[in-house]
Amino acid sequence: MDYDHLIHLRRHHPAWRLLAAEHAPFVVGFLHRAFIRPNVRIVSEPALASQLDDYVYHVRQRLSGDAFPRTPLQYLHSWADEGRGWLRRFYPPDSDEAHFDLTPTCEQAIQWLAGLERQQVVGAESRLKVVFDLLRQIVEGSEPDPAVRVEELERRRAAIDAEIDRVRAGRFSLMDGTQLRERFLQAAETARALLADFRQVEHNFRELDRQVRERIMTWEGSKGEVLDAVLGERDAIADSDQGRSFRAFWDFLMSPRRQEELTSLLERVMALAPVAELGADPRLKRVHYDWLTAGEATQRTVARLSEQLRRYLDDQAWFEDRRIMTVIRELEQAAVAVRDNPPREPLMALAERSPRFELPMSRPLFAPPVRPVITEHVLDCGDTEAIDADVLFAQFYVDKERLRSRLRQALQTRRQVGLAELLESHPLEQGLAELVAWLSLATGDGSGGVIDESHVQQVTWTDSAGCRRQATLPTVIFTAGPRPGN
Repeated sequence: MDYDHLIHLRRHHPAWRLLAAEHAPFVVGFLHRAFIRPNVRIVSEPALASQLDDYVYHVRQRLSGDAFPRTPLQYLHSWADEGRGWLRRFYPPDSDEAHFDLTPTCEQAIQWLAGLERQQVVGAESRLKVVFDLLRQIVEGSEPDPAVRVEELERRRAAIDAEIDRVRAGRFSLMDGTQLRERFLQAAETARALLADFRQVEHNFRELDRQVRERIMTWEGSKGEVLDAVLGERDAIADSDQGRSFRAFWDFLMSPRRQEELTSLLERVMALAPVAELGADPRLKRVHYDWLTAGEATQRTVARLSEQLRRYLDDQAWFEDRRIMTVIRELEQAAVAVRDNPPREPLMALAERSPRFELPMSRPLFAPPVRPVITEHVLDCGDTEAIDADVLFAQFYVDKERLRSRLRQALQTRRQVGLAELLESHPLEQGLAELVAWLSLATGDGSGGVIDESHVQQVTWTDSAGCRRQATLPTVIFTAGPRPGN
């Protein structure tokens, strides 16, 4: 933090440029209203321009009619250019309409301004305990001696047993209102900060991918060396600290048991009287579902980056054809040489002046060269005993409507449910065919099903012969549609 570095930050860092901008209150107020407050990740250009138009109208009513005279699109494009870098303008896959998202540096500036407000409670005690807990986890997690770790666990077990004896004897104390409020405010602040971290995670993944593609672009080695470098860098992205931390967070959050525990804890905490006095945002009850939405957006970004990396590798393999590259460069050099004085004579001659057309219907149909010879045999008469023909008409049918009814019933009391939980309450009655029907429901349009191929689960059932069957398949989770206010 020396003088020269701070001067560089003041001139080039987007967050500092936003704080020092002439119309910073106008910019920060709108971006907070459009992205931070509703927890929106991506907004299309027409929708964001319409919101900015309404925002400018209300600001002009308080100031003057000629305040902020530029059009909404002009403001949005200027905020997204390289000189400012407050918004990221991009085109999502399969869309020809531009979209906007906040940059991590802009969100840092907005969060810093929000932190200038006077805090209701300064959680000194809760933060001190968090520091102690983190230091204890670091020490215990890095201790290689088993005897020391066992000794520490036994000490903690003795302390827990003593605490249980005191509670059974009625000698325990509850947290007072101050302690409850300061811990809740710290938890709420951490939850909102976690939502903001997803933009930084996604930005870091894009930066890592950009570095890999820049390395490929300047590569002069063979195809095998390019493959080795690309696959190594791809593993480096997944195995980086950012990648491992995000993967561990995602695995923890995707657990249905953890989600149910979070839902129960949030409802019980929000119902406490000291917490209710704070007037907390009711959306905190469903903040873990906001984490899921933001995490899915980051997962889709990582998947798109991997796809682009593979496509770019295919382009690099094509460019290794030296003969084609030599011809292209010769043509480019010849075109540059005659750019100011193009030749008058023809450059090349064509064998024919017009293309020849061969219509498919003008071709004769295929005729077999030899007629097949079929040897006729007299059919032997079979047995005349009666045969039960009912088995020929027995159809094996799985009623999908019955499965959908069970799924809707399970989603009435929760936001999502796993296939394993559904099969615990409603075991498979028709074996593998019914299991395939469940997977068909999970992958159908508008089903709300999510298939996590990184985790597997075991499904067992008993067939009609009484044999125990088992199938291994990816984790399947059914989710309900979005609720109002989320």
